[in-house]
Amino acid sequence: MTESLKVTQTRSAIGSKPKQRGTLRALGLGRIGRSNTLPDRPEIRGMLARVPHLVTVEEVDS
Repeated sequence: MTESLKVTQTRSAIGSKPKQRGTLRALGLGRIGRSNTLPDRPEIRGMLARVPHLVTVEEVDS
């Protein structure tokens, strides 16, 4: 079984830097409450490290 990450946007991107907004879009998010399930890979973890104040992350077995 592979690990997955469930990423949910919890705060607004208004007022954040353009790179942070782009990172949210690349993660498949865009509005508060939207979730996306992504593979647990180093590049995804790096993207999440850029926006930890805007999202919550849960580990999910898939």
